[in-house]
Amino acid sequence: MYVGRFLVVAPSVGAYRVSSRSFPNRQAVDRGDRVTVEPTPDAPETDNPYIAYNCVRLTDRGAVLGNGSHVDPIAEKLALGTPARDALAGPLSALDFEKDDYDTPRIAGVVGVDGADPTAGEAGAVVGTVRRDALLVEAVTEPTLVATYERDSPGPFDLAASDAADAAAALFEHEFEHAVCAAGVAATGDGFDTAVVNGE
Repeated sequence: MYVGRFLVVAPSVGAYRVSSRSFPNRQAVDRGDRVTVEPTPDAPETDNPYIAYNCVRLTDRGAVLGNGSHVDPIAEKLALGTPARDALAGPLSALDFEKDDYDTPRIAGVVGVDGADPTAGEAGAVVGTVRRDALLVEAVTEPTLVATYERDSPGPFDLAASDAADAAAALFEHEFEHAVCAAGVAATGDGFDTAVVNGE
C-alpha cells in the first residue's frame, strides 16, 4: 500500500517517513535541533516547493514532526507557550492542504509535550492533519499514525520503539511502499534525541 508521507507519535517517541514515487532523490539530514528533508546531491533540479523542509523541530516544550513548511510555525508557537493542540491547529488551518495536483494533506504531530499530566487526562502527544475536507487535531496517549494518502485520519499504529533510532528504523522498514528516508525523535531526561535513516 502506498500512503505517501506519514508520521507516528506517542507521548515520548515519534517518527516521520518520506515515501515518494515522484521525488525519491531525497535524504534526511540531522542538524542537531532539527531534521531537514532535502534533495540528494544527484537529484534533478525542480521548482517544487514541497520537497525540502524541516520535518523535525525541537523545542523546550516538545518535538514537532511534519511533512512541510508548517513544522516551523508550529514549533515557534509551541516554544512561546501556546498549548500543543492550539500550536498545531493554528498553522495547519492557516496554511491549509498543499496546493499540488493531489491536494496533499499536511500532517503534523508533537511528542513529549511539556506539562502534560496523564492522571488528569492530558496526553504527552498531539497529532493532526488538514485535508481538503477537514482539520483534525487530537491529543493521543498511544502510538498514532496519520498519512497523506489512504490513512489520512489519525489511527492506531503498532510502534514498539522507545528511542529515536529504533523509531526511525521501524518507520523506514515498514511495509508501506516507496520508502525514501525517515527521522525519529524521543524524549530523554534532558531534552530529545534524534536519528535518521536514509535509503540507497
